[in-house]
Amino acid sequence: MAAFGDHPPLPKDLGEILEDETTSTVFLKADCPPRAKRGHISELKLEDIGEKPWTKAKVSDLSDQMLVLVEQHSERSDCFVEIEREGCRILQVGDLRVTCAWPPFSDAWEITVVRPVAYLSLSDYDIDLELKRRLSDHHRGVFVVGKPGSGKTTFAQAIAAYLDEEVGAMVKTMEAPRDLQLPERVTQYAPLEGDLEKTAEVIFLVRPDFVIFDEVRRSRDFEIFGDVRLAGVGLLGVTHANSALEAIQRLVGKVELGLISQVLDTVIHIEKGKVNEILELKMVVRAPTGMESDLSRPVIEIRRFPSGELTHEMFAFGSEIAVVPVSGEDGGASPAMIMAADELKRQVIRHTGISVAHAKFLTESSAEIYVDQSAVGAVVGPGGENIRRLERQIGIKLDVKSVRELPRNQRKRIDEVSNTNYNEDEWKSRSGRDWSRDDRSGSQKARRRRGRKGRR
Repeated sequence: MAAFGDHPPLPKDLGEILEDETTSTVFLKADCPPRAKRGHISELKLEDIGEKPWTKAKVSDLSDQMLVLVEQHSERSDCFVEIEREGCRILQVGDLRVTCAWPPFSDAWEITVVRPVAYLSLSDYDIDLELKRRLSDHHRGVFVVGKPGSGKTTFAQAIAAYLDEEVGAMVKTMEAPRDLQLPERVTQYAPLEGDLEKTAEVIFLVRPDFVIFDEVRRSRDFEIFGDVRLAGVGLLGVTHANSALEAIQRLVGKVELGLISQVLDTVIHIEKGKVNEILELKMVVRAPTGMESDLSRPVIEIRRFPSGELTHEMFAFGSEIAVVPVSGEDGGASPAMIMAADELKRQVIRHTGISVAHAKFLTESSAEIYVDQSAVGAVVGPGGENIRRLERQIGIKLDVKSVRELPRNQRKRIDEVSNTNYNEDEWKSRSGRDWSRDDRSGSQKARRRRGRKGRR
């Protein structure tokens, strides 16, 4: 791949724009003045670099010139057509990535040129020595995350070079497009026949110690990430996310809960070219924070690295995967208890078909549920038969109360929510008999009202 700052001689117009070494991205669009992002990575600014708009002919001519430039330097391993589709072409021209788009894909001719503005080694970052040792372990699953332009790719390049040059690991990459600036002996693979899953199959055969998976975006990419990691290969994925926790949450639903900590154990968040936060994941078996010990289950602890401070817990709760902070508000109730109360409401509705206005845990194994005054008897049942059966089904000691026993301000909030929100789970869970019972109840009430009216 190209060395940093190395590319063939460029057409004059583009070369003049890139003379400013702080220019990281150039935006050229037909009938618009050219613009560029310039400055240090921590203070990038979008600037106009000319007052005169570029014509459609000028933009399309530059696109053709860049394609010819690639063909003229086909002997270079860093000059090639990465992707070509109807209305779009992506070229690698030395260390430059050139994306050309035209109608009907885009509304007008457009060229975007991206170049790296810095090449850093891992020693240029202020990171803990323990993190270096952690990254040197070939049996790790790592995410490098950040917003576009935050410097996450530059950091991933530094890790790859460190693994190759200092650790002595065999490093390969999976990229689309291939634009990482890496040592020559690091082989960079594109999607084989347009499919990264096929690339992963080849990766296993070439026996790498570590794989860099650039741009993990789509759901299938996360699944491929999990498959490669579970095969025993050290893996570093680069993905877009606003925070380290958000990146972890993106794995939910793509990888089974019990495998998440095996697939991913370290998340590094990059912000403005610096390491902003590091989280580590570890699975334990215990009760989630705030729950009784007899509710033990597999829990993934999310801790800050290297301090070990516990920030969040991930665990299965009913049919959902919960990611909750370990401390909360709401009158001292833990987030787990608040979530448990919501799940309790859903479970009661599912088993009885009766709407629950509010649920509150008193202890880890007992709770109060508040229903309409007319529904209290139905929930309790003759001699308490229904409530005992419900307690056995849910595993919680229940105290059934009328919603009228709630404080007035809380009843008001519940009324406001019920008037504006449609509870899909509740309505889906109702059986045909519940609907009929409501209809009959409504009819009986109406008849009683009409009877009383007649007696007057």
